[in-house]
Amino acid sequence: MVKKTIFVFSSLIIALLVLLQLSKYTYMAGDASVELVIALVALTFLVVGFYLKKNNAQTNAIETGEIDFKKIKALGISDREYEVLQHLIKGLSNKEIADALFVSESTIKTHVSSLFVKLDVKRRTQAIQKAKEHQIIDA
Repeated sequence: MVKKTIFVFSSLIIALLVLLQLSKYTYMAGDASVELVIALVALTFLVVGFYLKKNNAQTNAIETGEIDFKKIKALGISDREYEVLQHLIKGLSNKEIADALFVSESTIKTHVSSLFVKLDVKRRTQAIQKAKEHQIIDA
């Protein structure tokens, strides 16, 4: 991905340099007006802008992929554990999650511990990162 971006920007710079050199020579020769040179430069930027927007839209579509419910089942995460995971993403404490789900704090601790085992992590931040990697939560 990085190599492609470098290639696109390098090509853009080269194209602009060529365009500017051509416009300089045609203007010096008196064959083109200033408006035509400005229009060519603007057109080049417009085309490059459309190209970059198209690529960015494709990248965003991949990054904001849908939640992989099959992976949730494969990891053995229950519906209640998944609810707890969604509250962990919001940065809520065990007590706040317990209040939101109308259960005891010790029940939440059990769910969080179970999530840690299923995701093979030791901390909340690691659990969130691993869940993003597995595409089981919105990024």
